[in-house]
Amino acid sequence: MTPDLRPRFAVIALFVLAVALCAAGIWRYGYGQALTQLDKQGESDLALAADRFTGQLRRYQELAVLMAEHPKLIALRADQPDAGARRLLLDAADKTGAMGLLYAAPDGRVLARAGNAPLHLRDSDYFKRALQGALGQGYGQYGQDGQRAYVYAAPAFGAQGMVRGVLVVLIDIAELEWDWIGGQPPVFFTDVTGQVFVSNRSELLFWQNGPDGAGLRPAGGGDIPAFEASHLGGHEVWQMEWGDYLPKRALHLTRELPVIGMTGHALLDVGQARWVAGLQASVFAVICLAFGGLLFQAAERRRVLARANARLEHRVEGRTAELSGAITALRREVTERQEAEAALKKAQDDLVQAGKLSALGQISAGISHELNQPLMAIRQFAENGSTFLARGDSAKAGDNLTRIGDLAARAARIIRNLRAFAKQESEPVSCVDIGAVVDQALEFTEARLTRDSITVSWARPDGAVHVQGGEVRLGQVMINLISNAADAMAESPQKRIAITVQAGDPVVVEVADTGPGIDEPEKIFDPFYSTKEVGASEGMGLGLSISYGLVQSFGGQIKGRNAPGGGAVFRVELERWPTTEQGPNNQGPNTGAAA
Repeated sequence: MTPDLRPRFAVIALFVLAVALCAAGIWRYGYGQALTQLDKQGESDLALAADRFTGQLRRYQELAVLMAEHPKLIALRADQPDAGARRLLLDAADKTGAMGLLYAAPDGRVLARAGNAPLHLRDSDYFKRALQGALGQGYGQYGQDGQRAYVYAAPAFGAQGMVRGVLVVLIDIAELEWDWIGGQPPVFFTDVTGQVFVSNRSELLFWQNGPDGAGLRPAGGGDIPAFEASHLGGHEVWQMEWGDYLPKRALHLTRELPVIGMTGHALLDVGQARWVAGLQASVFAVICLAFGGLLFQAAERRRVLARANARLEHRVEGRTAELSGAITALRREVTERQEAEAALKKAQDDLVQAGKLSALGQISAGISHELNQPLMAIRQFAENGSTFLARGDSAKAGDNLTRIGDLAARAARIIRNLRAFAKQESEPVSCVDIGAVVDQALEFTEARLTRDSITVSWARPDGAVHVQGGEVRLGQVMINLISNAADAMAESPQKRIAITVQAGDPVVVEVADTGPGIDEPEKIFDPFYSTKEVGASEGMGLGLSISYGLVQSFGGQIKGRNAPGGGAVFRVELERWPTTEQGPNNQGPNTGAAA
């Protein structure tokens, strides 16, 4: 390596090292923030799982308390078995799904029984507590097969206030687990010894806490799977190899459940959090390295030019006196070249800067606006899902979770489309039902329209109206138009949006509002033009500009004007999908095609 190159390589190495250190810091910070959000979600999921489990047990607790004073059970005697009492217990077990019920005298003798019964009843803690007049409870493995069960023991009092009998109810834990086996996230409950007694992952049953309280190990002292615990910003992260149905890296959360004498645990996959943090660090590193590369290229160009000039001047100085006139002319030419090169370099720098600003504007506009609506819809469906779960409506909550998954997939497709749009790539259009697109846009903005008391008049065509475009991008255009109309009517006494579709050629979609109208119709599609207040969270002025570009990419047009009676009207003209011409790659209308 020549002495000339060493300083340059040293500067490059230091720059790359600084970028790597900063990217690592950004990754750690972003990872911590993502874990904090995941922690909040996990606490909610764990609380729901714990409430569900305790709620299932509470039914049997109430059964034990209510049936303990049943007349047929109180009338039982050891020397006179009553078949009616046994039928009563059998009927209760059949209706509630209990593993077993029995009624015992204070000395532990079983007077009536239905189903499995625990051994050594007299010596159990829950039976002793029931003899003291309180509700006894416990859990363990009972019966001939050693089934996991939770036990409630309710006392029955005599005329003098003394306990004259105890009703014992056994609940089969496996039956309670059946409805939530395989659910997300992985949840398990440990007893006072640290052993897993209940879980929605059957492979974890009877595993024991590790020696230091972290992690789990299989029962029976078998091979211990790989495990490592780490802490980041107050969060405990487990790295483990516990099977295909458990995450490789998971955020570990705990919740004490003193009511049932157990501790709840949840494992939330941190893969998405790591991916988000890695994406942030990668974007930072790429931008810094690209900027550094441009600076290095400019410096190298300058160095080469300086060397060339020095060599040229050295040659000129070595010429003879007879060529003084030629030397003067040559120096003048060199000066002119230097000025031309300086002007060229300045022009190139200006073009590079303009290109960088244009790319930055496209990326920022795409990410902040194209993803805004799906993310708002995901948030709305998540809030609805939490409400449905709190009400116990798991079907509707599951439907909301399915929609969240669909919206996440749609967001991924939006990112792909935005990347192609930023590169000015032409993407083939498909057949889209414009009525379905408007329906979906109204569904996404339903919460906003309801909150602001906005009436929507949607004249939906009787049949499907197919146009050439992209479903996602057309949806974004309609959402932007509806949202802008809602923003414009914030101070209007009458709030109404009218949407119509004219099934001609071209197909025309009009969105009209009762707002104040458009002040400068000729500027509404210019980037960064906005009539919203400075500092508004969504007043960047890029929505209509992006919508204009999207509609033009389909071969259509979008226009804005003021209505004669007040308000604004936006007219979107789209090319109709040909119904008679079908090539080899045309499979006919497909309103669900991804844009």
